Amino acid sequence: MFNLKKGCLRLTLEELRQAIDGIDDRIHDLLMERAQWVLKVGELKGRSVQNPMFYRPEREAGIHRRLEARHHGPLPVAAVHRVFREIISASLNLEKSLSVVYLGPEATFTHQAAIKQFGSSFRMYPANTIHDVFHECEVGRADFGVTPVESSAEGVVHHTLQRMADSPLRICGEIYLPVVHTLLSRETGLERIQTVFAHPQVLDQCRGWLAAHLPGVATKETESTARSVLIARETPQSAAIAGVYAADAYGLNLLADHIQDQAGNENRFLVLGRQVPSRSGTDKTCLMFSFSDQPGFLHKVLGIFAARGINLSAIQSIPSRGKAWEYIFFLDFDGHLEDPEPALALAELAATPGVDIKVFGSFPRPIQ
Repeated sequence: MFNLKKGCLRLTLEELRQAIDGIDDRIHDLLMERAQWVLKVGELKGRSVQNPMFYRPEREAGIHRRLEARHHGPLPVAAVHRVFREIISASLNLEKSLSVVYLGPEATFTHQAAIKQFGSSFRMYPANTIHDVFHECEVGRADFGVTPVESSAEGVVHHTLQRMADSPLRICGEIYLPVVHTLLSRETGLERIQTVFAHPQVLDQCRGWLAAHLPGVATKETESTARSVLIARETPQSAAIAGVYAADAYGLNLLADHIQDQAGNENRFLVLGRQVPSRSGTDKTCLMFSFSDQPGFLHKVLGIFAARGINLSAIQSIPSRGKAWEYIFFLDFDGHLEDPEPALALAELAATPGVDIKVFGSFPRPIQ
């Protein structure tokens, strides 16, 4: 075994490669050893726990945070997170094969978000609508679901919030995904492009780039990004704006990436399940509440959290389907519902006359 601190610069290229091969062998041996321990965990859960919770996001978050705390390079910490996400994904599926349904089709941003959360070892399949994502989880055909809930550019996805209000499912995670648009085509160069297909919102986010790099090229709106890609695949001298995953999924060439006009936009997605994760130490809780229309009532409700020093990270409202001009409020706050101060606040809120409350769940804050 070679020591980097002792004359490594005098080693030949072949000797350096042999050293790397030796490290790869040790990594492989350790992965197999880790897998054996994971199998023992699965056996113990099966013997001792009724309806065991195989996917433990709080445990996964703890692993990532521990690795980040001890990380000192030279690999970027984001690369370490990606490697261990795949290790955890493959290991978990040794315990139990788990499935994830996402708002499809394949290679959409929601699909990318699902892979970012669960890795590539989970069985994943697309659903046609947000309602279908919820339904697949509710009837037990999928263990988890992933659905969009908010865009930093376009706002909340009302259908997801409405469906959450009616569903017995719990929120057991959230995913943030940067909005990165790419130009995809069967052609091999920009000079061949005469038409660009895209969803209207996507076109709006890329008009500056299109004007600068494809002046005079026609743009045509489609009902979805997936439809844009399918049309571009069948149409000569055309291109589609989509996520980078769609290039491989649909066999297209990547002509340009990061073509969005504004950097920093993100999409937020919810992870749906049937159990609430345990405390991880860095958690977030989501709930819904409504109340009778009275002056100052919203201030009173929010004051319950302020009095206990609980940070509210988001508040959204959607119209109630029960009565015109009444609203349902969705609230996110820092902490787990089992933490002392949040537990007291939730108990006080639930006991407040005129307030209806539904807690969707607590979960670890996402690892970026």
